[in-house]
Amino acid sequence: MQQTWNAVDAYFNDLLVEEDDALRAAGAGSEAAGLPPHQVAPNQGKLLHLIARIQGARTILEIGTLGGYSTLWLARALPEGGRLVTLEADERHARTAAANIARAGLRDVVDLRVGKASDTLPLLAAEPGPGGGPAEPFDLVFIDADKPSNPLYLEWALRLTRPGSVIVGDNVVREGAVTDAASTDPRVQGVRTFTELIAQHPKLTATAVQTVGEKGYDGFVMALVTD
Repeated sequence: MQQTWNAVDAYFNDLLVEEDDALRAAGAGSEAAGLPPHQVAPNQGKLLHLIARIQGARTILEIGTLGGYSTLWLARALPEGGRLVTLEADERHARTAAANIARAGLRDVVDLRVGKASDTLPLLAAEPGPGGGPAEPFDLVFIDADKPSNPLYLEWALRLTRPGSVIVGDNVVREGAVTDAASTDPRVQGVRTFTELIAQHPKLTATAVQTVGEKGYDGFVMALVTD
């Protein structure tokens, strides 16, 4: 099945996904730097780009930068004056991402912050907004970092958004392991708790979608912050 999934992805990518030199270089640069092959696929990057544009996002928060491939897709969806804050715990990953962001000409749009998100998120929340008032809420949050911390990231995403904001969590299917309540894998349990918290939250409405393709069998959750 994997061969078929790869072929289908290639067919749609060739027709619908405009992966230019900067995006291809970001993927190649991440591979050359020895980063784990966890970046989103091209069609998934385009999906994030479209979600951001449909949302009309002016401010985006990304938790988990890796080599910056998804960062480029998201940043390119922003209008003039928009900004993207991306958080990366690993300094080596951040160096690769910074080079990829600079190559794409997005250094003035993307604010890359290095350190554990559990440390950088409180600092981000404490920053004043324009004119010294409260910080401007994010219109879109993309969560794609260490899965055991997903519940914590959801908590901060809710603090940093507004009614109408969208929260997307990646890699939630875990090749079907998400259904195993007895799993000893902390990544599975992190995703399960994350999804259950979303389901129980009175100000979130959400769905989850399973995906197959060159990244294997996985999926994402998308939640809308309601009034």
